[in-house]
Amino acid sequence: MIALSIAEIAEIVGGRLSDISPEQAARTSVTATVEFDSRKITAGSLFLALPGARADGHDHAAAAVAAGAVAVLAARPVGVPAIVVDPAASDSRSGALEYDDAAGSGAAVLAALAQLAAAVAATLVARGLTIVGVTGSSGKTSTKDLLAAVLAPLGQVVAPPGSFNNELGHPWTVLRADENTDFLVLELSARHRGNIAALAAIAPPRVAVVLNVGTAHLGEFGSREAIAETKAELAQAVPESGVVILNVDDSAVAAMANKTAARVVRISRAAPADVWAGPVALDELARPRFTLHAGAGASEVRLGVSGDHQVSNALCAAAVALECGATPQQVADALAGVGAISQHRMQVSTRADGVTVIDDAYNANPDSMRAALQALAWIARGEDPASPRRSWAVLGEMAELGKDAISEHDRIGRLAVRLDVSRLVVVGVGRSMGAMHHGAVMEGSWGAEATAVPDVDAAHALLRAELRPGDVVLVKASNSAGLTVLADALISDDAGDRR
Repeated sequence: MIALSIAEIAEIVGGRLSDISPEQAARTSVTATVEFDSRKITAGSLFLALPGARADGHDHAAAAVAAGAVAVLAARPVGVPAIVVDPAASDSRSGALEYDDAAGSGAAVLAALAQLAAAVAATLVARGLTIVGVTGSSGKTSTKDLLAAVLAPLGQVVAPPGSFNNELGHPWTVLRADENTDFLVLELSARHRGNIAALAAIAPPRVAVVLNVGTAHLGEFGSREAIAETKAELAQAVPESGVVILNVDDSAVAAMANKTAARVVRISRAAPADVWAGPVALDELARPRFTLHAGAGASEVRLGVSGDHQVSNALCAAAVALECGATPQQVADALAGVGAISQHRMQVSTRADGVTVIDDAYNANPDSMRAALQALAWIARGEDPASPRRSWAVLGEMAELGKDAISEHDRIGRLAVRLDVSRLVVVGVGRSMGAMHHGAVMEGSWGAEATAVPDVDAAHALLRAELRPGDVVLVKASNSAGLTVLADALISDDAGDRR
C-alpha cells in the first residue's frame, strides 16, 4: 500500500481516532500491508478488526499492535490506537457489498476498507497503474494466474492469491499495490446482482475480461439470464477509453458487446475473432498446444496448465497482454512457463508409484465439473488409447445450484459413464450426491463401478486400499465439501517424483 498517515486514513474512511492523539496520528503512517489475520502483521501494518465464525478480530487488536501494527481499523474502541467507524453508518457506505454480521461491525469495517482501497486505487491510476478485472462463472482464478504471468514481462504485477474475489479479498488485494505496481489484476465474483458493480467501483478497470456465463450460483440468481446481467456489470464499468475482452464462443458473453461503451476485443477458439486459436492438440497430461493468432501475427503456444478449457482462458490472458504492449512471442513464452499456481485448481501431480492426481478440489459447478472430467478421460487415455490407464472420479457436491441441484448432479454422474471413467466415488450424503450416484448407475451397466461413501475419511480409506500404480484420480467438488483435504492426503500418501 502507499504510505498514508493514520490521520489521512481516518479522514478517508470517515472514522474517529481512539487511543491515539491527533498529533500522533498525523505523524504515524501505515507503511506495510493491511491485514485481517493478526498472525500476518508486520511492522507498519494496519489491522482490520473483523468478526469471524470462531473469533472477533477486535479481541486480537492488542496482539496485532504488539506484533507491529501501527493502528487498527475497528467498529469500537479496542484499547490500542484505532480508527473507529460507526456500524450505524455502514449501510449508506457499503453499496452492494455484503457481510454476514448481525451487529454490523463487520459491515462497517468492510465499508471503510472499500473506501480506503478506492482512494488508493484512484491515486495509483493517476500515476499510471493499469487495473485489469476478470469475471466469469468458471475459470476466473486460472485466468487471473495466467494474466499475472503474461503481464509480468511488462512490469510489476499485483494479483490476488487463490480466489480473493469478494467484499474482503477484492479491496485487500487493491491495497497490495503501491507506487511500483504497473498492473493490478483483480478477480470479481458475485452472489447477487450489483456485487460486481460494487467491486468494480472500488477499483475501476481499464481492461475487463468476461470469460463465460454458466450455472454457478444458479440457486442464488435464479436463471442464467440473471447471471449474464450480473457478469455484464464488469463490462459496463469500463470507461470509453478502456478495453473489454469478450469470449465470443459464449453467446451470452458475446452479447455484452452491446452493453459497454469501451472498445471490444473478441477472442475465440476459431476465426473470425480478434484473437483466436488454431487447431488445439493436447499432450499426455492434457496440456493444450495451439497457434495464437492476433492480427497479422501468429505464435505457437504450449500451455503449462492442463485441460482443454484452458485454451479460452489463455486467449483472454493473451488478449490483455497484447493490449498492454506485449508481443505474441512474449505471450507464448509466458504461457508456456506457468503451471497451476493457485492451490487445488487443476494441479496435476504424478506420484513415484505412477498414480496421477488431478487436484481440482477448490471449487465446482456443472461447467467446470464437465471440463475436469474431460481432462481426466484424456489423461487416462494416454498415448495408447487401446491400453488406457484406470481412471477415478472422486466427486463431491456442487453447491448453490438451487432447484437444479438434483438434475445437475444426475447429469454429472451420467457423464462419468459416457466418458468411460473406470470408477466413480461419490463423496457425501444428501439428495444431490444420491442423484449423482443414481445417474451413473442408471446410465449404463454400472454396478460396483459407482461407489457412494459418506465422507472424506471413507473416500481416503477406499482409495488407499484400491489404487494401483498408473491410475489417474480426479478430486473435485465445491470447497464446502472439504475434498481439498482428500487431495492433499492422496498426494502425501506417496510424495515422490511429481511432474
